[in-house]
Amino acid sequence: MQKNNTLKALLAVSAVAAMFSAVGVQAQTSATSSTSQTGTSSTGMNNTSGKTMRDGTVDNTNSAGMENRAAQKSGTGSSGMAGHSGSSAGMAGQSGSATAPTMGASSSMGASGAGQAAAGSGAKLSASDEKAVKDMAMADMAEVETGKLALSKSQNSEVKAFAQQMVDDHGQALSKVQALAQARGVTLPTELDAKHKAMAAKLEKLSGDAFDKAYMAGAGVKDHKDTKSKLTSDAKKIKDADVKALADQHMPVVEQHLKSAQQMNMAKSGTAAGK
Repeated sequence: MQKNNTLKALLAVSAVAAMFSAVGVQAQTSATSSTSQTGTSSTGMNNTSGKTMRDGTVDNTNSAGMENRAAQKSGTGSSGMAGHSGSSAGMAGQSGSATAPTMGASSSMGASGAGQAAAGSGAKLSASDEKAVKDMAMADMAEVETGKLALSKSQNSEVKAFAQQMVDDHGQALSKVQALAQARGVTLPTELDAKHKAMAAKLEKLSGDAFDKAYMAGAGVKDHKDTKSKLTSDAKKIKDADVKALADQHMPVVEQHLKSAQQMNMAKSGTAAGK
């Protein structure tokens, strides 16, 4: 009786052990299946852009190909845009090249038109107007030349200051005369006349106080008196408005120079100026 009970207990224990073993195997199988499914699902998710093959595997070749094509397309697109941008820059450059000559032509036409307008305002100057222009040019040239000579030869500070003023003032006046003459087709003298050449030759031979006295008496007083007289005489015959305006600008300058030269001579009683 006792043996039967013992046998029954052993059978019961064996059954329980077999049951637990079966449960363990089933649990392990389920875990393995779940892991396999999870990995497959994860792989499928990571390769959604890939192509599923007939055997159930995922082919990533298509995904890589799509990525490559996308990259190539993106690069080509960028290059294309860059190229297009370059083309646009080229077009802009061509546009600039086309605009510059046009503007230059317009400027040239404007300058030409201005010149024609100036010439058209009086066409060809009358003989008296041409004479007035040439007289002003000669007076300015003479004062500039003798002024430069005085700057190089005189040792007197007052004489040198007067000479510098002659070079500056008559140099500017001469530029205006030359501009008008060019616009109106007047040919100006290119060298001093006989009278002024003789004066320059005389001054070249002098030095010291003798030079200062001769310069102030000749270029300072006498020349400015002569120029004032010619301006007054020419003004009565001038018909052209531009020539008249130029003569009117010369007159106050000449008068101021004449006054300064006379005062310097008077202050030094017989000499050009004291040291």
